[in-house]
Amino acid sequence: MEKNSSLWKSLVTEHPLCTTWKQEAEGAIYHLASILFVVGFMGGSGFFGLLYVFSLLGLGFLCSAVWAWVDVCAADIFSWNFVLFVICFMQFVHIAYQVHSITFARDFHVLYSSLFKPLGIPLPVFRTIALSSEVVSLEKEHCYAMQGKTSIDRLSVLISGRIRVTVDGEFLHYISPFQFLDSPEWDSLRPTEEGIFQVTLTADTDCRYVSWRRKKLYLLFAQHRYISRLFSVLIGSDIADKLYALNDRVYIGKKHHYDIRLPNYYQMSTPDLSRSPLTEQFRNSRQHCNK
Repeated sequence: MEKNSSLWKSLVTEHPLCTTWKQEAEGAIYHLASILFVVGFMGGSGFFGLLYVFSLLGLGFLCSAVWAWVDVCAADIFSWNFVLFVICFMQFVHIAYQVHSITFARDFHVLYSSLFKPLGIPLPVFRTIALSSEVVSLEKEHCYAMQGKTSIDRLSVLISGRIRVTVDGEFLHYISPFQFLDSPEWDSLRPTEEGIFQVTLTADTDCRYVSWRRKKLYLLFAQHRYISRLFSVLIGSDIADKLYALNDRVYIGKKHHYDIRLPNYYQMSTPDLSRSPLTEQFRNSRQHCNK
């Protein structure tokens, strides 16, 4: 305690006060370094945010080192600032190399730019997702899945072309690029469950899609909780889009549009209206998606 009190006295009470302040201001290099520090600490997160921070902080430490060498002539101040400049420079080179080394095939570039980049997903995270997938081609009129036959063992996103979805030979809706091919089927099963497709998915044109095997994707989810939450959001949004695509084709009567937001209320308000086969299939598809 006595040591601490004596140190406190030497630092505060016994330290000589500044009686005269330096009249002339420091040189422009010192003020430039301060500005670079202020702007540098405003950087964001992610790889490009780190590049921004380390580049400006490195320039700030370099300016401080030059200021200490030219104006202050203090070897210790120069040494510390120069060492910090070297550290920032090495960090900048390391991060720039990591960003530059991330390369993808054209299909993955298109998928990232259209689906993942607008959500702010960093390239290293997308690289982890892409390494667990494969790009597959599907010729026109070939089936991705057949009703009652194909097992649900993967999850796929359409990159190019168009997929036609039918049930018992009746058309339901199309799947456009950057939509999941089998999001309702994926969401209907638990990780330990098995199932088969209740619809047929046929290529309306020549198609290409990115596909993840079910077991490999669940292993990726277990290792990266962030990726698991990301796919949960993407799949939920995709299912909602498919339900509204079905809703656009379902009419009750001549002028009434079936509203999936208020199904019970709508049925009570129009009990005498007959249901079309397409309405029944829409209800079954919606119930299947919500299992």
